[in-house]
Amino acid sequence: MENILNINLETQTAPAIKESRGKDWIEYGTNDGEYPNLYPQFLIDLYYNSSTHSAIINSTRDMIAGEGITCEEHENTEAYVKLKQFINNANGKETLHDVMKKCAFDYKLQGGFALNVIWNQTRTEISEVYHLPVEKLRAGKPNDRGIVDTYYISSDWGNVRKHPPQAVPAFNLNDRTSPSQIIYDGDYSPSMDIYFTPDYTAACNWALVDQRVAEFHLSNIQHGFSGSYFISFANGTPTVQERNEIERSIINKFTGASASGKIILSFSDDQTKIPTITPIAVSNADKQYLALQELLVQNILTGHRVTSPMLMGIKNNTGLGNNADELNQAFEIYLNTVIKPYQDRILRCFGKIFDVNDMNLPVEIIQNKPITTQFTIEDMKAVMTQDEIREELGLPPLASDEVVEEDEYRKMSSNKPLLDWIDAHGEDVPNEDWKLLSDEIVEDEHEDFDFESELNELHKVEFASAISTDTNIDESDIEGVDAQDGTDRGHNLYKVRYRYSTAISAGNSRDFCRSMLGANKIYSKDHIKSMNSETFNKGFGPGGKSPYSIWLYKGGPQCGHYWRREIYFFKLGVATGTDISDATKIITTTEARSNGFYPKANDSKVSRAPKNMPNNGYKNPR
Repeated sequence: MENILNINLETQTAPAIKESRGKDWIEYGTNDGEYPNLYPQFLIDLYYNSSTHSAIINSTRDMIAGEGITCEEHENTEAYVKLKQFINNANGKETLHDVMKKCAFDYKLQGGFALNVIWNQTRTEISEVYHLPVEKLRAGKPNDRGIVDTYYISSDWGNVRKHPPQAVPAFNLNDRTSPSQIIYDGDYSPSMDIYFTPDYTAACNWALVDQRVAEFHLSNIQHGFSGSYFISFANGTPTVQERNEIERSIINKFTGASASGKIILSFSDDQTKIPTITPIAVSNADKQYLALQELLVQNILTGHRVTSPMLMGIKNNTGLGNNADELNQAFEIYLNTVIKPYQDRILRCFGKIFDVNDMNLPVEIIQNKPITTQFTIEDMKAVMTQDEIREELGLPPLASDEVVEEDEYRKMSSNKPLLDWIDAHGEDVPNEDWKLLSDEIVEDEHEDFDFESELNELHKVEFASAISTDTNIDESDIEGVDAQDGTDRGHNLYKVRYRYSTAISAGNSRDFCRSMLGANKIYSKDHIKSMNSETFNKGFGPGGKSPYSIWLYKGGPQCGHYWRREIYFFKLGVATGTDISDATKIITTTEARSNGFYPKANDSKVSRAPKNMPNNGYKNPR
């Protein structure tokens, strides 16, 4: 009977906590005892061995962490500066977002996360914060009040003799004796007062099935005959040594993925002595595994509360969630029901640290964009051709003899004074004689600062002989007047223009914003400054009556738009030499500063959409 393999089909993957005599920590393992005090390692093994499970965890981690952490400017300048410094340098090697991304990974995978906070020498502030991998942490036994005041850290809980645990006190504002303390946080789980368990615990068995199915198929490929064929030799019973040799030769020659297509030769002097190869058939094995695969994927998705497998990069054939509207709806549901609770818990934990350092200002996670981004018609008109917009809307391209009125954007607006102003002062992108050098959000530029004039003046200083006599360029090409703005191109080689752009898309943009975006024009600063808000965007100034600066506040409170600065260089302008790329010194904003060009300090409002300003751009809180 010792040759019969017994397979135990019962697997218990639920977490179990255990208090052992002689140990100062609470053990955390699986019910079946296969992972004694190693439940976090069990979860890690599942992550590495189930492709569906790991894809969901990776995608969810990225959604939780987002693209970064940001905080808005605040009237408490000292706290704002401290917080910005801490966000940019949480410890000697990482930003706060780097730490958060690791915490997000542990939070999703392990159900909780841990931080190692380091106090300064005077114990008045937290100087550094590090991520602590949850698999290295075990909770100490609760004190008389039922509170865990000590945690134990080991790099390998499977071998505590070689890696003895080190005690580290829990985070405690009233006892700052130790410079190093630990914060362990997560979501409550029934019957788990000490440790936090992941939200997908009920799906662990299905992830384990995924792992076992993959191992089965891999073994089948590597050992093609094993369990699939019964070979019988009818020419007597060989010795044990001969049997072992026959077995090795068959395995070496006819098993594994590379054995496919090989020819089997058999030699015998008697028909009755030929070897018999009998397949061990499994009824409908292919269909069984296909059904099992679909079942386990669905149960893993359900355990993770995934609203659409496409969000996780998992393709399905149901047709559900395969169009833009369904994907965006699925993303919003997953974001609000799964992602944001994770984010709120992590930010609340960071808030404890901010409180200690007197810098607990509102912070936000810059959320990843959904897989498909919905654009407003204003966005599309600004960056897409007519046929591209029609294709995006599911419409066929226009026939060659069909035309759309050039001022179609006028139909979207009833603001005739603004439309007339746009017609009078709005410019198209300069022709091929101009090279676009820079296109960026307006920053560090005061409303009264003449960027174009400064660039041209600096260029004259840097390149005294702006036009070389060695060139073959016709002087008529560079001397004279620019047809669009009347500027003398013989002396002014730079043109600076500004474009009204979208920072936060909204389906209810104001008439002013729709008109500015729909026109898709560029403007000089003088013309922008000349815009009268009472004429072009009435009712959005302070008190609904007073005028306001369109340069700073764009479309008024709650507006989601900003100005972009485009710097063009007149390509026919030359300095020295005959090659324009060598002869012309390109000056962008950063390069200009490095050459001693310092724009006047700019009000920070110009670089921000009013919706991102304090009070959303309103004068008083609302």
